[in-house]
Amino acid sequence: MTGQDAAGAVAAGIEDMYDAFLAGDRRRFDAHLHPEVTTWETHLPGPLRDRADLDAYRAQRDAAGARPALASLAARDMRVDVWDDTAVARYVLVAVPAVGGAPEETRVTDVLRRSAQGWLIVHHHAELVRTGQG
Repeated sequence: MTGQDAAGAVAAGIEDMYDAFLAGDRRRFDAHLHPEVTTWETHLPGPLRDRADLDAYRAQRDAAGARPALASLAARDMRVDVWDDTAVARYVLVAVPAVGGAPEETRVTDVLRRSAQGWLIVHHHAELVRTGQG
């Protein structure tokens, strides 16, 4: 697989992950995450450091009926670099609410490793872009 083919596979996997989120397909979403993934999201409560933290956060959110209702969720301006079995994807994630409200943009960096299951995210870092602040 060429570097360009690998970068395309990484981008397609990330796009599928967000399509899975919109579809409410947690199993498909999680298929893109390494079992030992670390997650740092500046706009979510508490530190989400490992998969157990992420799963606990999602369980509490979903039980409270607070799962975001979105019209669309898309990675824009994606750049992917691949070095052997390691890749880094950088993009802006645009979340459009299902009803009213302005789109929310988040800067994301994902580090991925190629495995027998394909490209899996081993580290996810997301920072909400706060608009209207000097």
